[in-house]
Amino acid sequence: MTNRILRLPEVMNYTGLARSTIYLRISEDNFPRPIPLGGKAVGWLVREIDDWIEWQMKSRESS
Repeated sequence: MTNRILRLPEVMNYTGLARSTIYLRISEDNFPRPIPLGGKAVGWLVREIDDWIEWQMKSRESS
């Protein structure tokens, strides 16, 4: 696993989710929270996004 940090446009591209959907899911505790990078900048760890994607796939398989 990697500790690479993705900024919002990369997260959107990586997951296929829109900005509003990402922040909605964060507010519902259904998406990794961003980490502060300084000032107003935030980012997401690739490994946390990968874990979330894996969880989504497992949830789909169990339904």
